Amino acid sequence: MSKFDQAKMLMRVRKIQKELERQTISIEKGDGAVKVEVSGDQKIKNVKLNAEKIDFDDLEQLEYWITEAVREAISSSQKIATEKMQPMMGALGDLGL
Repeated sequence: MSKFDQAKMLMRVRKIQKELERQTISIEKGDGAVKVEVSGDQKIKNVKLNAEKIDFDDLEQLEYWITEAVREAISSSQKIATEKMQPMMGALGDLGL
């Protein structure tokens, strides 16, 4: 792969990374009691709790919803990143990445 092709590929990778940073995945659990937002690059952006839908006498349930929402949001963001990067995976190997 030529230096020009390598530079072009790296530019495409950086563009995808920027797109992922701007993308938001939102997951709700407990019928809206918990909402977690994660960026496409797997950074937690926001966690919201709806006090009207939470039974504060059952904190284990709330902890479960938070854990599941975070887990699902990160998993979804990883899947999106994989899908966006898939076409370039072979070429990235040629670059040593």
